[in-house]
Amino acid sequence: MKAKINGESKEYVASAITIIDLLAIEKVANPDMVSVQKNGEFVDRAKYETETITENDEIDFLFFMGGGQK
Repeated sequence: MKAKINGESKEYVASAITIIDLLAIEKVANPDMVSVQKNGEFVDRAKYETETITENDEIDFLFFMGGGQK
């Protein structure tokens, strides 16, 4: 299966994998702190274990950073 992850084309052996599996495969540090977009739509965190990635999906991992002025 081919998919685009954070703008980079990737190929996976499985024909469909879940978002939680993809986070592990891609070795995403602190997956609890990552929001995921699938084809431009945010995926509800409660669906990470069941939402699948299939051929030609576009996935973006979004890392929100805290901070600001003192």
